[in-house]
Amino acid sequence: MDLPKLLQHNWQLILFIAFCIIAFIQIFYYLFFFIRLAFYQNKKKDVSQTHAVSVIVCARDEAQNITLNLPGILVQQYNSTHEVVVVNDNSYDESKYILEELRKQFRQLHIIELTQEAKMIPGKKFPLSIGIKSAKHEILLLTDADCVPATEYWIQSMQDAYRPETEIILGYGAYQKLPGILNKLIRWETFHTALQYMSYALAGIPYMGVGRNLSYKRSVFFRHKGFSSYNSIPGGDDDLFINMAATAKNTRINTDKQSFTLSKPAQSWKQWKAQKSRHYTTSKYYKAKHKFLLSHYAISQILYYPLLVASCIFYNWQISLCIFSFRYLLQFLIFYRSTKKLNEHDLLPWFWLFDIWMFFYYLIFSTSLFKKPAQTWK
Repeated sequence: MDLPKLLQHNWQLILFIAFCIIAFIQIFYYLFFFIRLAFYQNKKKDVSQTHAVSVIVCARDEAQNITLNLPGILVQQYNSTHEVVVVNDNSYDESKYILEELRKQFRQLHIIELTQEAKMIPGKKFPLSIGIKSAKHEILLLTDADCVPATEYWIQSMQDAYRPETEIILGYGAYQKLPGILNKLIRWETFHTALQYMSYALAGIPYMGVGRNLSYKRSVFFRHKGFSSYNSIPGGDDDLFINMAATAKNTRINTDKQSFTLSKPAQSWKQWKAQKSRHYTTSKYYKAKHKFLLSHYAISQILYYPLLVASCIFYNWQISLCIFSFRYLLQFLIFYRSTKKLNEHDLLPWFWLFDIWMFFYYLIFSTSLFKKPAQTWK
């Protein structure tokens, strides 16, 4: 058998088979993973219990964000014992004085002033470690200085997600809804990321969380020796720690809308690209099984539309469009339920366009996997 001639005479069929394989991979991810979030329901506890909570916020030159966002954390409606620990990491602006004024009004606010840089530990891991070690309570609730709780019941909702076996809660960190296509793309990517990490967690394969809205027990942090495994990497205080510490049994998600946080999105393409590039420079350190699943999904997303077009042109457009239609309807069902669950339903009419955009998104940010991470977190 002359293989080159066989391939030459059947290349149209080979293109179609390749398209079918890629479409099958995509459909598998939607039916095995993403459908879990779409139909997930937060189960009510038979007995509600409140826990003592330590909220931890790290800030560097965040005077404006502290003024705008920290009061939203300090006025939370939570009647049980709690504290808000703010680690002011070598700030040169007026953060110190703003925090001191807020402490006069809120007794639960505790301020840690760092005046020296940690050698050989770039990024936010050192100030965050100091905050965790200084925390008084077992339940830790982490967020960023540029985030504000979406409701005054954020602490209540996040701590209420704990069960006896739970050690980690993955929350949703949304972005503010503003005019413009960039805002929609940022929010779609944020939703799409949450669709993945929450669905994987529901499938028993948790792989990351977001520092904008994340909770875990203090004992988990010390059991895994904090961030010592990757101290030399600037990022990873959220996703790499969860990648290391999360298991099928000790991790839960929280989709209660009262548990969400809101952040101000990037104001320019350049700023957003820099933010996302920082994230992807840490994803190369994920466990092998997570990299396998994430990379195959990304590759299938890149190949899907080119192979769809090629199959329609060179093989059989009717069959190709039938496969496309099945995937499209499946996507619509899952995105309809998931965007509604995460309060991003205004993005649904655009999902077909965003799905095509993901082809370009993965191509643009794939180069970040090979870049050296920046050595600062601000």
